[in-house]
Amino acid sequence: MAPEDGPLPPAAPAPWRVLLGYIRPYRLWLLLGGLLSLLTGATGLVLPLAAKQLVDNLGAERAVTGAVLLMTVLVIANAAIGALGSYVLRRTAESVVLTARRRLVSHLLRLRVPAVDHTEPGDLMSRVTADTTLLRSVTTDSLVGAVTGALTLLATVAMMGVLDPVLLAVTLGVLAFAGAVIGFLVPRINRASKRAQESVGLMGAALERMLGNLRTVKASGAEHREEAAIHRAAHDSWRASVRAAKWAALAGNTAGLASQIAFLTVLAVGGARVASGAIDIGTLIAFLMYVFYLMPPVNELVGAVTEYQVGAAAVTRIQEAHRLPTEPQGPPAELPAPGSPPAELAFHDVHFRYGPDLPQVHHGVSFTVPPRGMTAFVGPSGAGKTTVFSLIERFYEPTEGRILLDGQDIRQWDIPGLRAAIGYVEQDAPVLSGSLRENLLLGAPGADDGELRRVLRTTRLDGLVARLPSGLDTLVGHRGTKLSGGERQRVAIARALLRRPRLLLLDEATSQLDAVNEAALRDTVADAARTTTVLVVAHRLSTVTMADRIVVMDTGRVRAIGTHADLVAADPLYAELVATQFINSGN
Repeated sequence: MAPEDGPLPPAAPAPWRVLLGYIRPYRLWLLLGGLLSLLTGATGLVLPLAAKQLVDNLGAERAVTGAVLLMTVLVIANAAIGALGSYVLRRTAESVVLTARRRLVSHLLRLRVPAVDHTEPGDLMSRVTADTTLLRSVTTDSLVGAVTGALTLLATVAMMGVLDPVLLAVTLGVLAFAGAVIGFLVPRINRASKRAQESVGLMGAALERMLGNLRTVKASGAEHREEAAIHRAAHDSWRASVRAAKWAALAGNTAGLASQIAFLTVLAVGGARVASGAIDIGTLIAFLMYVFYLMPPVNELVGAVTEYQVGAAAVTRIQEAHRLPTEPQGPPAELPAPGSPPAELAFHDVHFRYGPDLPQVHHGVSFTVPPRGMTAFVGPSGAGKTTVFSLIERFYEPTEGRILLDGQDIRQWDIPGLRAAIGYVEQDAPVLSGSLRENLLLGAPGADDGELRRVLRTTRLDGLVARLPSGLDTLVGHRGTKLSGGERQRVAIARALLRRPRLLLLDEATSQLDAVNEAALRDTVADAARTTTVLVVAHRLSTVTMADRIVVMDTGRVRAIGTHADLVAADPLYAELVATQFINSGN
């Protein structure tokens, strides 16, 4: 295992323990909802006795007003209490879903980059949305349904035993057979439910892959191939869900069939007992009503078992996401104060690979960057230049060697404090959905309007803002699609400068700019280098020649360090790069 993966977390707890952890903050609300559900069942259990009293009064030609009034009150109370209990339980279930989503989102935001590299984003999204939604039904139908269903079933059975033990024995015999069948089906429901949830995640991953690169798909004429791939994923999800539905339907209908068989059996045996004089007709009617009252709690128990299997699969997937390694948590760090000293950086014999089964990227990289000034990294593609920046940001950890910032190993820095000192402009200059203002203030939410205007002028974004219909509040579209490539780069640079970084990392930050804007930003970078430490991965000669020092990298090694003039004379690779205008190509 690579060091960046960290130690494995302990074995995952059972799904029911995890579920109870989500429910614990709302246990009083859940208890209230359960009590209301029990009260609803209790009012229902009294109805057959009131019906028996009504039949007995009719047979004896006694007044029935009291019995009718009692039945009316019980029906109204049953409906009102049931509605209130249902609302309380649904509200509690939504709160459980909210808690699960918050915890999972907070965890995902702190994932280590290697964990994200090996996970499909669409599948993680499915766990936050689809899987957490299933906790809603588990909370109400499984947990509460199991408790209230079991208690209502026991109470109903007790009332049936009071009326006639013989008919009760007949009923329980039928239900025992149904229970054995359902017990046979439960493991199959569990396996099918887990497979269905996994299929939904795979479909989400396929869809995210396509939508996230829709322009590339269209430009490649690959719509039909991507469509077929997503259709296959959707069909696999459908097939797994149908399989789960099949076993759940068998379990549910087994319970319904058992109740009907019990009714017919009790009707036959009870009729014979009425004919023999063992019981009266009122008792048989009341008992038959209780047989009907058995159906809801039995169905609740079967539903609880089924929903738990579905929920257990969802909880397992949620816990799998929670087991992905995260960075150490810490409070947000303050950005450097104006006038903070520039950072000093050093790599000492750094080795690195992106995974244990992948080739080595860095083979003993060593260099020192003094505070203040610009250092450019050049070399062929795959030399390991961008990886230098990823290691400085602690997106990854070196497998060997040390990286020092201000003389201190960066592993001894807390990560928020380390990144607060750094401004990083990535190679593809990503822009997030939302407004231009939100993107600029992403890393410096406390920046005032004066700082914002200054950075806009510096990066030549003030003209763009003036042209936009809503200025800084204009929405930039998904991944900044409403901006040009050069505008996205300038937004990324402005975002980094607003953080007042002590160390500024620019990964080909001017590759998509025209000559005029590149010259302006080159001046901006040169100005920043007077007060901070600037590291640039560059392929353009105009950027490289203005650097105070140049680090030439090749196949994961530092082969030369010096100025442009020195390296042209002393390093054949650098001279070749310049001669072939590779650096000047911007690639």
